[in-house]
Amino acid sequence: MTDTTPTTGAAAPTAADVARMIDHTLLKPEATRADVDALVAEAVELGTYSVCVSPSMLPLVLPEGADLKIAVVAGFPSGKHTSAVKAAEAAEAVAAGADEVDMVIDVGAAKAGDFASVEEDIAAVRTAVPAPTVLKVIIESAALSDDEIVAACRAAESAGADFVKTSTGFHPTGGATVHAVELMAQTVGGRLGVKASGGVRSLADAQAYVAAGATRLGVSGSRALLGDAGAGDGSGAGY
Repeated sequence: MTDTTPTTGAAAPTAADVARMIDHTLLKPEATRADVDALVAEAVELGTYSVCVSPSMLPLVLPEGADLKIAVVAGFPSGKHTSAVKAAEAAEAVAAGADEVDMVIDVGAAKAGDFASVEEDIAAVRTAVPAPTVLKVIIESAALSDDEIVAACRAAESAGADFVKTSTGFHPTGGATVHAVELMAQTVGGRLGVKASGGVRSLADAQAYVAAGATRLGVSGSRALLGDAGAGDGSGAGY
């Protein structure tokens, strides 16, 4: 994959650079088909990497020639689904056109130290959606200790995931932190991508997470975030 090398130490990314790292996200339970259609149009306008939606919203109709990936969630947002259900949900989504799957681990298993079960859960989804489908693993980092974050990342890598991701954005403990992203990036060492998600609201936030090692960003308010750098030209190439 071309987007998994941490950029820590590099110059701060421009708004256009950030746009191409964004999964433009709409996961609200009340989202309608019209809302998702608007999300897709906005993603194309802003030049984001992908849209991330609930699997019930598939299939999506993309504008002709759109350079836009489709991501969906699985086991979302609790992670308390069985592995078989997560795997089936992911496989159905890919059959309906998803390029990427963001699955949620069983956070309780991680808190209990049962990382063998965490790895088995991830591996079940990986088997159901093999490469070239991109598999991101949401570990809900704000609910975990540093040691648990490291162990969850190692489980994800051992199970064949492509990314580790901080948060669903729905957990009461909060979303991404720079510390968690740094720890995750150090643990996976560039072998996996790192997605910061949950509370990425400004261009400065995005740049801080990229400096910490994030290679993808989950953002629901992409227009506001990219608007920090001024208006775009509407070409879909970002700002």
